[in-house]
Amino acid sequence: MSLINSDSRGVFVIAVTPFADDGTIDEASIDRVTDFYFEQGADGLTILGMMGEAPKLTQTEALAITRRTLGRAGNRPVVVGVSAPGLAAIGDLTRAVMDLGAAGVMVAPPSVLRTNEQITAYYGEVMETVGSGVPVVLQDFPLSTGVQISIDTLGRIVEAHSDIVMLKHEDWPGLAKISALRAAEAKGRRRLSILCGNGGIFLPEEIARGADGAMTGFGYLEMMVEVCRLAGAGEMDRAQDIFDAYLPLVRYEQQPGIGLAVRKHVLKRRGAIASAAQRRPGALLPAAAVVEVERLISRQERRLAALG
Repeated sequence: MSLINSDSRGVFVIAVTPFADDGTIDEASIDRVTDFYFEQGADGLTILGMMGEAPKLTQTEALAITRRTLGRAGNRPVVVGVSAPGLAAIGDLTRAVMDLGAAGVMVAPPSVLRTNEQITAYYGEVMETVGSGVPVVLQDFPLSTGVQISIDTLGRIVEAHSDIVMLKHEDWPGLAKISALRAAEAKGRRRLSILCGNGGIFLPEEIARGADGAMTGFGYLEMMVEVCRLAGAGEMDRAQDIFDAYLPLVRYEQQPGIGLAVRKHVLKRRGAIASAAQRRPGALLPAAAVVEVERLISRQERRLAALG
């Protein structure tokens, strides 16, 4: 399997972890949803992310899911989230998943980091722990981690560690950060692949600012694929029209607390997974929310039909 690098681009969908109704891992649905993602145009996958319910998994389960996904993905790239409170766990999981054939690993900063110096030192320790030659995705998601990485601090980290090849950009508001990173590259800093998260809610603007694609999830990932393709080709009006048709559901899925339930409901509805169950703590979508989601999907289908 090829490794990610600073030129990687496209849509690396954040994969859900399928569970049976009793909370056990549904291996058959791992196969189904992996096939589904690639059939809908994904360029790669990212597993064991925050929306993959990674904190609810044992180390043994994490490796089993990685092995199953990599076996199904063939030679297509799969990034594995290895974030953990301690560096020892990050190192152990990184070595294991890279041995299995992962394309790289993703690391988010722990919430205890407060200063620019602490953040810079932490990623130095991470890179020492994972070892040379392992491509790393730095996940910048302050809304979840509480860690604010300034543009200057991010630049120092990128300059110091060439194996950090990708930024999972989820700062919000964060469009200015993309522009600043690309401006620094125009002045001579090495290139960094930038894939964006937050459910794709700012995807057209992010691509216009210089992002290389998306690393996030949505029940209709083909929207992200098409928006990235069109925007990358300069067809911004058409990209925006496609995006706008899906926007109400994108917005609904961004609700804290129920976003994953919405996504799993849609994926089950589309036949990608057998059950919408989350591992506890986590619940199915409430009945009233199901009605709202179904209404949004019906309206979405009408808007897409009108676009032709």
